[in-house]
Amino acid sequence: MKATELRDKTSAELDTELNEFKAELFKLRFQHATNQLSNPMQLKRVKRDIARVKTVIREQELAVARNNGGNKA
Repeated sequence: MKATELRDKTSAELDTELNEFKAELFKLRFQHATNQLSNPMQLKRVKRDIARVKTVIREQELAVARNNGGNKA
């Protein structure tokens, strides 16, 4: 999933997306441990998707803080 697609989503949708990616990563790790994973690159893809979602969530948090005039980042 591209970051531009993620930026169009609300924070609730991003939280849902993050939970889905974490669940998928759990399943993939389990399959990898039992040698049932056909494509190990899926692990890398899901980890990067999780990082993208977390980055967009943080960007939104900082934007809200900036708009509210808060000095905390």
